[in-house]
Amino acid sequence: MIYLHPLGLIIVVISLFLCMLLFQEIGRRIGIRRIMKDPEEEGKAGTGLMESAIFALFGLLVAFTFSGAATRFDERRQLIAEEANAIGTAYLRLDMVAPDARSELRELFRQYLDSRLEVYKKLPDLEAAKKEWAAGVVLQNEIWTRAVTACTMQAHPVNCVVLLPAMNAMIDITATQKMHAMTHPPAIVFVLLIVLALGCSYIGGYGMARSNQHRLSHHILFAAMVTITVYAIIDIEYPRLGMIRIDAADQILIELRESM
Repeated sequence: MIYLHPLGLIIVVISLFLCMLLFQEIGRRIGIRRIMKDPEEEGKAGTGLMESAIFALFGLLVAFTFSGAATRFDERRQLIAEEANAIGTAYLRLDMVAPDARSELRELFRQYLDSRLEVYKKLPDLEAAKKEWAAGVVLQNEIWTRAVTACTMQAHPVNCVVLLPAMNAMIDITATQKMHAMTHPPAIVFVLLIVLALGCSYIGGYGMARSNQHRLSHHILFAAMVTITVYAIIDIEYPRLGMIRIDAADQILIELRESM
């Protein structure tokens, strides 16, 4: 798992764009020198296949990482909806306990949901989010303890057969969310993506050496398109980090909180 600060992501993207321009220029100049030494380019036979294979590998890796990031993005949105359903169900089933315990538990539920929302609001400040997550775990334990105590004091404990599983589901969903939040491609995948982007830039610059006109716009356009694509992949992979965010899905939790 890797984690980038928003500013760090911007620096990486700008650095990639500049490095791609540099590698294209290096490839172009080396290509020009090669043509000057060998106008017939006899030694170039067969290299076209290798260049095509490298570009194909780069395209495959982009497709793989983009598809995976988009899939995980949808899964994280779905988990927010599942968490809202789990909390809402458990909250409604508090009607099955005694009025005194019900009032205390409902207040704890409000505090718990506020804590869960704060976790999302504090991101991308990872340390602050971890502290708020820990506070939510404390509230989970208190809710569970008080619910079990209330159940043991019930005249008809059978009601708790419905209540406690709902609370257990509410608690379990947070572990699933944490696992999904920590699930990302290995760092080597992003490193390979950048290395292949630079390699393709070099090959592209080398190929443009055969052109009679040096079109800077082509260099900039290629570097910009690849850079934007890489940024989009990373942004989707970390949906609370940059411009592509999952915050809109939190509205279902906000609406649930307002209904309590």
